[in-house]
Amino acid sequence: MPRPPRPEQLGLTGMPRRLFPATPSKLTTFTSCPRRYYLTYLVRPAPPKGPPWAHNSVGAAVHNALREWWLLPPPRRTPTAGGAALAAGWISEGFRDDKQSARWRDRARDWVEGYLATADPTDEPIGLERQIAVRTSRLALSGRVDRIDVRGDEVVIVDYKTGRWVPTTDDARGSTALAVYALGAARTLRRPCLQVELHHLPTGRVVTWRHTEETLGRHVSRAEQLADDIEACTDTVEAGADPQDVFPARTGTQCGWCDLRRHCPAGQAAQPDKASWAGLPVEADDPGAASPVVPSPPRTA
Repeated sequence: MPRPPRPEQLGLTGMPRRLFPATPSKLTTFTSCPRRYYLTYLVRPAPPKGPPWAHNSVGAAVHNALREWWLLPPPRRTPTAGGAALAAGWISEGFRDDKQSARWRDRARDWVEGYLATADPTDEPIGLERQIAVRTSRLALSGRVDRIDVRGDEVVIVDYKTGRWVPTTDDARGSTALAVYALGAARTLRRPCLQVELHHLPTGRVVTWRHTEETLGRHVSRAEQLADDIEACTDTVEAGADPQDVFPARTGTQCGWCDLRRHCPAGQAAQPDKASWAGLPVEADDPGAASPVVPSPPRTA
């Protein structure tokens, strides 16, 4: 069903421009592949996605276990309790077989217990998987933060990572999501929030970036420009243009991981199908996975 005309389209002078609702994921999807954005956010009913990925199951199980650990009373926050939470909430979807799933459950349990061995159980976070929202003159941004810590007079954004890509400072500096979380936390909690952190559980690496008002402003400006581009493309399609032309597929290695590749001939031609466990790092005892843990490629600020 077509969207109702915006105030500026109706020619009503003096009416404020409608804010563009967005999450960091929504903006990133348009940047990485306009076709995927169209299929995800504009086509209704939404086309069915592909089968679940094993590496997503690992990530979700780890995130859930860490949340459950922080919800325990401080005296019960032991590394073993975190490992038990991981095992109890394990997600087995996407693995080659039960043997591979069990092996990765044990590996993820080791990650969680090793990570929590360095955590202070009495250092209470101010937010766990907290929904954050922030408005600019152009955008209504929202997202969910893994954890918000208190450090002195400031709050700090903590984002867990479990993938085979080892994050770098560039990843923390260039992440629109982390910038949005910092802005939202500062406004919601009424405390300064400039520091963002990526905690990579497989390696124990913690990557930190400290924003300034200027760097956060640059993230907002880029997000607002993306909103303008998205709305222009959407209006063009609603005016009768072919979505295939307005929202072209941006093909590359990412096509092999796309949940919507079955609906995209260009993506199918660009990359072959990948096994649902192909995103797991290769380990000596698991020749069925795809590749080792390696540093992530550079990202722009």
